[in-house]
Amino acid sequence: MEETEASLLHQCPLLLPQNRAKTVYEGFITAQGKDFHLRIVLPEDLQVKNARLLCSWQLKTILNGYHQIVQQRMKHSPDLVSFMMELKMVLEVALKNKQDIHTLPPPPQFYSSLIEEIGILGWDKLVYVDSCFSTIKLKAEDASGREHLITLKLKAKYPAEQPDCLVDFPVSFSVSWTPQSSIINIHSQFLAALESLKAFWDVMDEIDEKTWVLEPEKPTRSATARRIAVGNNASINIDVDPRHPTMLPECCFLGADHVVKPLGIKLSRNIHLWDPENTLLQNLKDVLEIDFPARATLEKSDFSMDCGICYAYHLEGAIPDQVCDNSQCGQPFHQICLYEWLRGLQTSRQSFNILFGECPYCSKPITLKMSGRKP
Repeated sequence: MEETEASLLHQCPLLLPQNRAKTVYEGFITAQGKDFHLRIVLPEDLQVKNARLLCSWQLKTILNGYHQIVQQRMKHSPDLVSFMMELKMVLEVALKNKQDIHTLPPPPQFYSSLIEEIGILGWDKLVYVDSCFSTIKLKAEDASGREHLITLKLKAKYPAEQPDCLVDFPVSFSVSWTPQSSIINIHSQFLAALESLKAFWDVMDEIDEKTWVLEPEKPTRSATARRIAVGNNASINIDVDPRHPTMLPECCFLGADHVVKPLGIKLSRNIHLWDPENTLLQNLKDVLEIDFPARATLEKSDFSMDCGICYAYHLEGAIPDQVCDNSQCGQPFHQICLYEWLRGLQTSRQSFNILFGECPYCSKPITLKMSGRKP
């Protein structure tokens, strides 16, 4: 009981008991920085479902239309603390909806100035505008001819208030803004940012065009990572620095040990050959001493990236990333598929977070290292 009282005092410090039996509480509930008067009368058994809620006219007006919800919350709340928390949430929603209804539309000059700004910028740059002129999408091309979009979320006090800008960039996009600024200034800064990221997108486009990118399947302009097939059911995962796209990226090899270990050795041995003046893809070829096979070449060969257990490539967003180390096998599997397979074998054993068992294809030893949680 004392714990409940302490919790109620913490949640609603302005709501206090009015008698020794603590069947009557009176005071205030606070929401969005405002206090609202109320009185709660509980039965002798203190069951909230049979309580009476008496509200001030102001609170009753705000909760108009929410009476059924409040009654439902009261009926299902186990105690007064829970009900007060529920009531506070309902009150927050009601206040927000009231504010949205009573928000005044922008003055006429808001629309006329925006139309004038779009006219100066060029209507060909406009992709979308909603009926309220609160959301505007503009387009621009970088020096390589790629089209990019910027979404502006304008506020009623524009241009006194800076719009929110949404872009598909690998780095943050901050706008320099003053009350005298306009969407023309934003578009100009957008173009400058595109130019600064041109080299990064050139690098990523070359990788996407000349290699088989396993992940992401449909990369966005903000994606800095690529998982590239290198053959023999092996791949390399790279994460490119958008500000220094021709420098050595973070690399992680995925596949059977007999395939990826030699690649790791070559990377360490030839790292001095990395030349920032060359493209990233050319540097990877030189350092790893390989030619990245194109997707068309791999699909025509016996190279398989499908899971050897479920015979699918995508499974709940995951792709096969576990590979048999047997040089005569090299079959890939989804982590969850291999986990369930090994769990079902009587001969399998587990040591800490590593499962040991037999490959479903070649019956040679295979291991699965699990993350902190089960797949």
